[in-house]
Amino acid sequence: MDFLRPACWEEALAAKAEHPTAVPIAGGTDVMVEINFDHRRPEYLMDLNRIGELSEWQVGQDTVRLGASVPYSDVMEHLRTELPGLALASHTVASPQIRNRGGVGGNLGTASPAGDAHPALLAAGAEVEACSVRGTRMIPIDAFYIGVKRNALAPDELIRAVHVKKADGPQQYSKVGTRNAMVIAVCAFGLALHPETRTVRTGIGSAAPTPVRATAAEEFLNAALEEGGFWESGKVITPSVAAQFAQLASGACNPIDDVRGTAAYRRHAVGIMARRTLGWTWEQYRGAGRTLEGAA
Repeated sequence: MDFLRPACWEEALAAKAEHPTAVPIAGGTDVMVEINFDHRRPEYLMDLNRIGELSEWQVGQDTVRLGASVPYSDVMEHLRTELPGLALASHTVASPQIRNRGGVGGNLGTASPAGDAHPALLAAGAEVEACSVRGTRMIPIDAFYIGVKRNALAPDELIRAVHVKKADGPQQYSKVGTRNAMVIAVCAFGLALHPETRTVRTGIGSAAPTPVRATAAEEFLNAALEEGGFWESGKVITPSVAAQFAQLASGACNPIDDVRGTAAYRRHAVGIMARRTLGWTWEQYRGAGRTLEGAA
């Protein structure tokens, strides 16, 4: 195994073009596990830790540009307001040591359906900034996951950053594991309310071959909230609407039986998480509305 250590981004792109099979490593929290257990033996490893810009973020007017190597701990500490769903997901990642090393770019590169960041990124509506010596392109998060541990990157591309829309409403994240910490998700669910567009987005992890959105559930809830005047009134969502949303979210799953849980349990748990996160986010929305009315 050869070790590549580019000093700048341009060198990294050139090395990736010359060695398309090179596996990038920054935090190494996924890659080193696979190597240590001999599940993976790449011809080249490319260390990106000398490239400082990958660990930086910029908060813009509408989006946050998150460098591929920004650790989860920084998201938790500095971006809780702008990216609440991702911050909540970051809290569930492994241990403090892993949260200080691992980042969203590694989660995306590995593209495991159990990756903790994926449901939050899907719910928020993110784009992946993919670069090569040929140029830069933006990949919508909905088009990024193409198979089990497969993503839409070309062989000569590297992830430079993730662009995530700043929250314009409440976001939540829920995860089921076999214990409370240091655990791979049995299943996970992310939900984001987008009051500016009067839409809801979801993300499901570890309950299908890839991270997925519950699009039928979203469409149902979008219509129910609009037709019932919920956005304007801020009234409590009826149990029947919440139950139907949960059932449709459960139906979006295509899980397997494995050592962490059965397919039936995953479907059931996703439905429960969908109903609960809807309740939590809607209560936050209603509370924010009452606060604004009182201030006026």
